[in-house]
Amino acid sequence: MGNADLRDLAVIDTVAYDDLAGSVVAVDAHNWLYRYLTTTVKFTRDSAYTTADGEEVANLIGVVQGLPKFLEHDVTPVFVFDGGVTDLKEDEVQKRREQRERYEEQLEQAREEGDSVEVAKLESRTQRLTDTIVDTTRELLALLDVPVVDAPAEGEAQAARMARSGTVDYAGTEDYDALLFGSPMTLRQLTSKGDPECMDLDATLDEHDLTWEQLVDVGILCGTDFNEGVTGIGPKTAVKTVREHGDIWGVFEARDVYVENVDRIRSLFLDPPVTDDVAFDAGIEPDVDAAKAFVVEEWGVAADEVERGFERIAEATVQTGLDRWT
Repeated sequence: MGNADLRDLAVIDTVAYDDLAGSVVAVDAHNWLYRYLTTTVKFTRDSAYTTADGEEVANLIGVVQGLPKFLEHDVTPVFVFDGGVTDLKEDEVQKRREQRERYEEQLEQAREEGDSVEVAKLESRTQRLTDTIVDTTRELLALLDVPVVDAPAEGEAQAARMARSGTVDYAGTEDYDALLFGSPMTLRQLTSKGDPECMDLDATLDEHDLTWEQLVDVGILCGTDFNEGVTGIGPKTAVKTVREHGDIWGVFEARDVYVENVDRIRSLFLDPPVTDDVAFDAGIEPDVDAAKAFVVEEWGVAADEVERGFERIAEATVQTGLDRWT
């Protein structure tokens, strides 16, 4: 959800990467990519990912550095890209835009003051997924033979649907909204150094004696990307009052509160615009030489920043291929 209140309620356990071998994960592409983009900008010299024309493609370094973690553990990522954004999310998008503008103002001040540490931090916070970043990411994934799915709307909702239908084993995203979208098993911290976390929807529902619909009501009361929460209602209170009154309308009546567009918001979680018409080949056979040429020669990314990543991709796909034949 828009805030992290669901973490207080979700049943989350660390899962070893080795236990995920052979799994397929529908990854919320924009979420995953943004995290690697900001990390790359924060810890990499800007000349390494800036073209002669001044175009920044730090995403290409991030993708090459991030993919090996999946492949080395025999996990197949399927990157799910956002389609259109619902109008109910426009307020959230506007808030993020305004926050980025504030960071940009602070960044200019830090540059003027020569504060290199603050500059690096703020540069990472002002990143956004431009058309160039999305397009070059998709082309690189195609060269590396990594599956891609286009969502009708929210990539996270589509990833959750793919997990719920059994098309994949897990959804992969940092956002807790995956629970509200009905993902049975969701992997978080896929961009972190250690093992990921797994959020379990059924265990969460059992833990709090809720139905999926009631969990969505709890989320709406606390606040989501589509609405502000109700003042004075946190996660524990939301669970208690939804159980007591049955659903969100019972809570509204009992507490004399209301959330605008509640029917539409509820429907966006319980019946979002998604598709079951997805097809992909989970067997990854990357053209590493072509991918390297695309990144280094065509886009001018510093070879030393991606060399080891490409080596790991090549080694991992060879090894997992051998393992499947033995």
